Amino acid sequence: MQAIKDILAKYNSSSLGENSSLTSTVIDMPSYTCDLCQDKGIVLVGDSARPCQCMKQKELFKRFKHARMSDQLMQQSFAKFKLDYYSKLLADPVKNISYYETAQKALAGAKRFVEEYLESGNSAGLMFVGSVGCGKTFLACAIANALLEQDKQVLFLVVPDLLDELRATYGRKDSDTTEQDLLDTARTVPVLVLDDLGAHNYTDWTINRIYTIINYRLNHRLPTIITTNLDIRQLNEFLGERTCSRLLEMCRGFELYVERDIRMLKYKERENRI
Repeated sequence: MQAIKDILAKYNSSSLGENSSLTSTVIDMPSYTCDLCQDKGIVLVGDSARPCQCMKQKELFKRFKHARMSDQLMQQSFAKFKLDYYSKLLADPVKNISYYETAQKALAGAKRFVEEYLESGNSAGLMFVGSVGCGKTFLACAIANALLEQDKQVLFLVVPDLLDELRATYGRKDSDTTEQDLLDTARTVPVLVLDDLGAHNYTDWTINRIYTIINYRLNHRLPTIITTNLDIRQLNEFLGERTCSRLLEMCRGFELYVERDIRMLKYKERENRI
């Protein structure tokens, strides 16, 4: 193991440069992507050094090139989740609950998940069910971003893109990443978000890959966030009883209802401001 002084000397010389001057009386404070390690990739603990958590997260991002969270989704937060988009009209007359109330419950459940995970390192998973544009993905991203801000490892995967990436490994001869590597990462990451479970064609191959991820995470008590536009009956029909049963065991379920697609409403708001 390198001595601390040698590690510091290496990073200080690389960041300052050979011709850097320390005579300036005013020094601008640098802005870091990771405040924990100041973008050096290591954290000093006593007389030793260990890889920073941010490096592990970067490895996750690098492994999945297309299935991960977009830059836009990385800006979502609980503070930006607007309950104004949800009507107080009844969404389900039988349950006597409104669109607004279901959104409130889903938001509270998402916040509770983050609180429990940060406190104990574990929590039951969540499954957000609803139609297109009801806020499912928004809440899943808000959870992921809240945990990432606390230096927790989170992997966000869009299921159709994940399946495409798994298939693509069969024809890759110039990559060290195999299908097994990707599956193992999805199985073992501390927190996994599977977005759009249901937005793809189901085959025995598809069902098997999803099952292996879900089953492993259930057995090892690893929390998983699911978003889907399928109800329980459809999940059971398309994914099979064994997968659906495990999802119900490992996740708290929340339904989201809207009268109109929130993405369309936001689009019209932007158009009206132009």
